[in-house]
Amino acid sequence: MKTFLKPLSKEEERECLEALKGSDGVKAREAKQKLIERNLRLVAHIAKKYQNVDEDMEDLISIGTIGLIKAVDSFDAAKNSRLATYAARCIDNELLMMLRSKKKTSREVSLYEPIGTDREGNEISLLDVTAQEMPDIVERMELERSLGKLSGMIDSLLTEREKEIICLRYGLFGGEEVTQREIGKKMNISRSYVSRIEKRALLKLRDGFEKQENDSSFYKS
Repeated sequence: MKTFLKPLSKEEERECLEALKGSDGVKAREAKQKLIERNLRLVAHIAKKYQNVDEDMEDLISIGTIGLIKAVDSFDAAKNSRLATYAARCIDNELLMMLRSKKKTSREVSLYEPIGTDREGNEISLLDVTAQEMPDIVERMELERSLGKLSGMIDSLLTEREKEIICLRYGLFGGEEVTQREIGKKMNISRSYVSRIEKRALLKLRDGFEKQENDSSFYKS
């Protein structure tokens, strides 16, 4: 990691903040740049807390810097004692928002990832199979058929570890949905390893759906 400039002294910070709020546009821009550059060490320090989330450190620092810039723009010396204290919260919030957004996106991608096709050739995702509300009786019957197929495939195609992870991850068969990190802690393995097992299991289920549609004798309930 590159070396960052030393933080400003309390007096230097006060001078920069005054210039930032002043009428001289050039001095305000220079003050803002200085406040950002001299607080990048704080960004790196906070970003280190998130090193275990499989994100590149440079990316974490970039996102954290956005939080720092927001802090510099919105800091009010009359309400806050030091910029660093206020900026730390803004940096942390920015990183958390990014990670939550990525988690949500990853979750949506997994749920909508095709695992097979129905009788008409339309793609079926895990979300389709685990959906709860089905307004049409024909669709409800199709759901029950798919759930039955899914249950059989989970038992027959997946290893015990894959089965446990898929059931926990998607809250199948009456359970509650669990995050990859929580599963990793429960099974004493890393979140990235849980992700790899999950993807492998979904591929097995997708291939099983496709094979069954092509050969009705492949599975018999």
